Amino acid sequence: MTDRRDLQAFHPFGRLNSLLDGVPAGHSGIDVPELAAGEPTLLSVGEPQNQPPAFVAEEIARAAADWSRYPPPRGTGAYAKACLAWLTQRYGLSAGMIDPQRMFLPLAGTREGLFFAALATTPADPGTGETPVILMPNPFYHVYAGAAAAAGAEAICVPATRENGFLPDYGALPPEVLARTTLCYYCSPANPQGAVASLAQLQDLIALARRYGFTVAFDECYAEIYTETPPPGALEAAAALGGTLDNMLVFHSLSKRSSAPGLRCGFVVGDPRQIRAIEGLLRVGSAGVPLPVIAAGTRLWQEESHAKANRARYQANFTVAERVLGNRFGFRKPAGGFFLWLDVGDGESAAVTLWREAGIKVLPGAYMCAEDAAGDNPGTPYIRIALVYDAALTEAALARLGEIL
Repeated sequence: MTDRRDLQAFHPFGRLNSLLDGVPAGHSGIDVPELAAGEPTLLSVGEPQNQPPAFVAEEIARAAADWSRYPPPRGTGAYAKACLAWLTQRYGLSAGMIDPQRMFLPLAGTREGLFFAALATTPADPGTGETPVILMPNPFYHVYAGAAAAAGAEAICVPATRENGFLPDYGALPPEVLARTTLCYYCSPANPQGAVASLAQLQDLIALARRYGFTVAFDECYAEIYTETPPPGALEAAAALGGTLDNMLVFHSLSKRSSAPGLRCGFVVGDPRQIRAIEGLLRVGSAGVPLPVIAAGTRLWQEESHAKANRARYQANFTVAERVLGNRFGFRKPAGGFFLWLDVGDGESAAVTLWREAGIKVLPGAYMCAEDAAGDNPGTPYIRIALVYDAALTEAALARLGEIL
């Protein structure tokens, strides 16, 4: 448990800035048109570097009159229709499985919804005299840990290592822990390792949540970035279990799928009780998604060609990475997402060296992990690299990284 007034303690990029403070950036030695002479190469943040389709600006301009209106908390009917049509087609759902009035909510990306999900599902006083538990993988997206702290819950980080396929096994936890659990976070494709859960694993987790009465927050913001096979989703698993969305929340965003992180547009679908609770919190602590943004988001969910082009871009990057890195640093081509999770022996030391010698910024794996019971941080040997540039810059940067390390 952590003081909720110190949520920045979970922020990996704040720690990275402190690590590199006072360390001058070296010259990259990377000669590609995309990188100005002496400009650092930022491989630390998962921020797509290509642009969303031009029609985004057109839709926003067309709806410009709505900048004068407060955003409605539930968005528009057109946005809900577009999102649910995409989900139905993508995951082979039956028509009407998701009630747009009770099971759907627009979000400013997914971060906001993932954070408020912890507050929505975790009572201030459980009435049992025991501290509620929020489960998360280790490594984890820092918002999970910050949300647990804000909710006053005990955060339990469950290993997601090479030994277990880089996915947490919540079912192996003691029954007394699961009985105290209010929420668990599950990310597939995983950030940072790119592991993808099978349909059976998703079904097992939903069944576990229903058995013990907690909610699963399925973070699927990387679902449309994959190297070969489309990852199965939690809604597919729910459909196979009978079609209800009890004890589950599923989050999607346009940030990665459409290279539009600045748009801040996504949604959550799931258990009507939790959707209602999240909506109540958003009405107090959020301004909603602006209508011009909703208009652009509606069209993005309706259009697939740009998502396919994005996917091909990342697939090309992984082909480059496989050729340049080979079997060094424990390289493995991930099933999804756009990160490399490389074993370099000491992630912090490697991050400093790469910055000092070549102006290449990467994220130490330890900054995405918590120490285990023995005091060991499973992320210590790793660095996370975001392959968000084009293939030419990616190849040059990885070649330079390999030379230095």
